Amino acid sequence: MFISPTNPPAICQKLPPSEAEFSQADLWVFGYGSLMWRPGFEFIEQAPARLIGEHRALCVYSFDHRGTPEKPGLVLGLDRGGACRGVAFRVASKLRGKTVEYLRSREQTTNVYREVSRSVWLGNEPRQRVSALTYVVDRGHVQYAGRLSLAEQLRLVQQGHGRSGNNRDYVLSTVRSIEAQGFRDEQLHRLASMLHGDAHPLRPAEAAEK
Repeated sequence: MFISPTNPPAICQKLPPSEAEFSQADLWVFGYGSLMWRPGFEFIEQAPARLIGEHRALCVYSFDHRGTPEKPGLVLGLDRGGACRGVAFRVASKLRGKTVEYLRSREQTTNVYREVSRSVWLGNEPRQRVSALTYVVDRGHVQYAGRLSLAEQLRLVQQGHGRSGNNRDYVLSTVRSIEAQGFRDEQLHRLASMLHGDAHPLRPAEAAEK
């Protein structure tokens, strides 16, 4: 599908200073996609974590990292409802500002995500709840894809290639990271199987699945 927005997505704009940058406490960051396997920032601790109220989904057309406006890829976002297992990283307080600046330059190149703080539960003993910085999809943005059929997800991922590499590697690396944590994401695992060529061709009913 060719996407030609009436108004092209805005290039990363410098956001005003936030509490996340200037708090004196350590910063927690919740990763659910590529941040799990390529955080790109210095941290002093990482732990399996669970966020409740939003779920991981391939719901963002990629115009930059894994695709272009003319030939979009498809990347992950946190979307409404459910829960999401991922990784929480603890960053030393002295590196808060630098880390937030880095994350904005990486995640907000087209401002398709909202930078938010969410409660996450760490998978340690005893179970601990912390407030973590994360990125939730903006449903009003032109790059919000919503719920796509598995066939359409496959098509976009197979065609996608951007400045961070091809879309296929992004999906497979995320699946490997999920497996390393000891759980499965059924939708992503099924897509990964298709990318490996292990799945049977979709039947018509499956191709229309939403």
